[in-house]
Amino acid sequence: MGESKLFDAAFPYQDDVLALPVEDIDRAAAWYGERFGLNEVERRDDPVPTVILERDGVKIGFAINGGDASNDGAAILVTDIQRARDELEANGVETGSWRVDERDDGKYQVFFVVAPDGLCYYFHQPLG
Repeated sequence: MGESKLFDAAFPYQDDVLALPVEDIDRAAAWYGERFGLNEVERRDDPVPTVILERDGVKIGFAINGGDASNDGAAILVTDIQRARDELEANGVETGSWRVDERDDGKYQVFFVVAPDGLCYYFHQPLG
C-alpha cells in the first residue's frame, strides 16, 4: 500500500524540534501537511499554541512562542534523499544546495529547504 518509510529522524537547530517558531499554527499545519506530507497528531494551547505533525513516526512541532524562525529549523534524516527531493519538488517546494557534506562521522548527500515561514530544513542521508 504506500511507499516505504522516508523520514527517519528530525533534530532541532535550536532547542526543541517540537516547538519550531511560527506565527500561524493553522497555516503551518496546512503547509507542512501539503508540502512535507506530515499529518497532524496533536494540538494544544498551553503553554503556547502548538501543533505536532508526524510522518513515519518522526514528529515535528510548531509553536507560537516568539522565536525567530529565520534562526531555526531542523535537520531531517531521510532514507532516500533523491525521493525526498523529488517528492518535495513535486509538491511545489523549492530545494537548494544539492551537495555532499563531509562530517566526522562520514559523508552525507544533502539539500536545504527554506519554508515560507522562514524555517530552514537540512535534509540529509549518509552515503556509502
